[in-house]
Amino acid sequence: MQRRVLIVVFPGFQLLDMAGPADVFATAGLLAPEHPYAVEVVAPGGGAVPAGNGVTVTAAALGETTGPVDTLLVAGGPALPARLADRELVAGVARLAAGARRVASVCNGAFLLAEAGLLDCRRATTHWLSAGELQSRYAGVEVDAEPLYIEDGHVWTSAGVLSGVDLALALVARDHGHALAGDVARGLVVYLHRPGGQSQFSTPMRAMTPRSEPLRELQTYIDANPGADLSVPALAVRVGMSARHFSRVFTEQTGLSPGRYVERSRADTARRLLELTGLPLEAVARESGLGSPETLYRVFRRHWRVSPGDHRRRFQSKER
Repeated sequence: MQRRVLIVVFPGFQLLDMAGPADVFATAGLLAPEHPYAVEVVAPGGGAVPAGNGVTVTAAALGETTGPVDTLLVAGGPALPARLADRELVAGVARLAAGARRVASVCNGAFLLAEAGLLDCRRATTHWLSAGELQSRYAGVEVDAEPLYIEDGHVWTSAGVLSGVDLALALVARDHGHALAGDVARGLVVYLHRPGGQSQFSTPMRAMTPRSEPLRELQTYIDANPGADLSVPALAVRVGMSARHFSRVFTEQTGLSPGRYVERSRADTARRLLELTGLPLEAVARESGLGSPETLYRVFRRHWRVSPGDHRRRFQSKER
């Protein structure tokens, strides 16, 4: 059965918000011809639609699009806030969503879903830079800026730009299993289907870059040596500070306490080991500096809302 995917764009949309998911669905159809997707691009008025980077795509007219829809996906882009007053765009999304099996957004495309009333009383995410505005503008939406994507009923929302690829891979996995989603990811040479509960930020991204060069070097040391003694006293010695002064300065310059930074760095290491190696959980816990399988389990649930074993079963590379 062919699944019809409509991607809604507008003048000034983010090209990757459209192209990333479109290539995921197209690649899934190539790898599994028995599970085809038909991707269509629609926009108010149709015709030539310029993306924010100057590339122009051809779209069908949103107002004239009819028929059953499997997946309605709304792109985002810097120009979107100015488009929220376009009643044709908002009404068109609301109309198509009413007949779609599921609805999704990429980046600040969540604003368009919210404007159409599709996120009322739902949990949703968007690009972390826009999360505060989404919450203040639409009080009925429960905004969570942390995850890469969120599923709430039949409505999916995702974070910034390339997280649209993660979202599309998750939709393919939901439709046809994680094996096909993994094959698509490898075919596109992208990260092997990150779970939605994973933060939008890797450990270095989640922390600000310190002004102090010794602290920048210390961050590199922590990320490269998860099994070392990374206690506050030991780290303070490495940068020649008292433990109390070090904790204050590190937190001030990175936005994370030393303990939180270390835990997140070790959690990232554990995630990579689970995906790329066949090490038993005891060894993963030891190599990542988390110590025991019990601690590994607690940290994994806290950061990614899944167990280490479940994460490995779903996302371990076949090419390790």
